[in-house]
Amino acid sequence: MESQTQQAGSEISSLLDCFNSCTQCANECINHQDSSMVTCIKLCELCADTCVLCVKSMSSGLAQSQGIFTACANVCDACASECEKGQTATMRQCAEACRKCSATCKQMA
Repeated sequence: MESQTQQAGSEISSLLDCFNSCTQCANECINHQDSSMVTCIKLCELCADTCVLCVKSMSSGLAQSQGIFTACANVCDACASECEKGQTATMRQCAEACRKCSATCKQMA
């Protein structure tokens, strides 16, 4: 059985992995300069920002933080769906990280 510290570390790791994957994916899409990637870029940026907000809110212990995790799960799901349309390894990795993060956030909500 995981201790609370180990569990929190695992949750933070999932959030930060998603943040990193989304940031990398957005940057790669920007570098392609393809106007069809605009939705992907925006979702990746929103997802990364939401993950950071979740990490920051974890220390608050406030019940109101649960809504942040629900929102993050929704954004992660949308981002994953968009990135799954892509053809690059970075987009596939981002989609996978988003799916894992969504599951984590749903457990925390």
